[in-house]
Amino acid sequence: MNVLYIALLFFTLMVLYKAVRMVPQGFQWTVETFGKYTKTLEPGLHILIPIMQDIGRKVNMMEQVLDIPSQDVITKDNAVVKVDGVVFFQVLDAAKAAYEVSDLQQATIALVMTNIRTAIGSMDLDESLSKRDEINAKLLNVVDQATHPWGIKVNRIELKDIQPPRDLVDAMARQMKAEREKRANILEAEGLRQAEILRAEGEKQGAILQAEGKREAAFREAEARERLAEAEAKATQLVSDAISAGDVQAINYFVAQKYVEALGQFANSPNQKLMILPTEVTGVMGSIAGIAELAKAGLERTAPDKAK
Repeated sequence: MNVLYIALLFFTLMVLYKAVRMVPQGFQWTVETFGKYTKTLEPGLHILIPIMQDIGRKVNMMEQVLDIPSQDVITKDNAVVKVDGVVFFQVLDAAKAAYEVSDLQQATIALVMTNIRTAIGSMDLDESLSKRDEINAKLLNVVDQATHPWGIKVNRIELKDIQPPRDLVDAMARQMKAEREKRANILEAEGLRQAEILRAEGEKQGAILQAEGKREAAFREAEARERLAEAEAKATQLVSDAISAGDVQAINYFVAQKYVEALGQFANSPNQKLMILPTEVTGVMGSIAGIAELAKAGLERTAPDKAK
């Protein structure tokens, strides 16, 4: 009798365990009635009919991350690179994720790896290294459409690393170094060329300014000589008029001026080593006075002739 009670109690507990189910947050459970899917349980407490109904699949509805294993991919220019990545996806339909595909995660990984080979295989090595964002966008578009029947949403696909062979990396480094040296030489040559142009422009401008300065100086010098000649002509005319009028002092001034100029030229001559001058100024003035007297006598002789 006791054994019967114990068996009955155990059966009751088993029925309650099968009938009362609590779904945790972030999950959805599918319910199967005699092995056939009938409904999906949301997070919370639920009551099932024992024996008839049972839990089919427990589906994680939170966003999940899948690591894509590293694989060798051949680019369009026959370079072999190692590529790996990660996939972020979320289940939107628990029933489809449970019954439309046998192994959701494995199928997603295989699909992403295949499309990685397709995307990188259509590009050159340089493009695959520089256009990673473009590859990610292309993979996301293709994989998201392919997994839509599975009831999941692929949010992001990121290539973690693209590794070319070591010898190819060394060759690329040498190429980059040569390219930088080329750019440096070009910039240096351009700088020298610009400096030569600026120097030539400066010399040209300096020559122009120098020529303009010489031209201006010559113009002013000619103008000064012209004014000096006019002044001398005017002075000579005044002296000539004074002499014609019989002014002996004008003759004295004129003779004294020429005498002093002659002495100055003798004194400034480079070959003149010895010059004898009168010891007294009165001697010079006396000479000038004697010349003046001669001019006066000449004027007196010419006066009767003019009267005739």
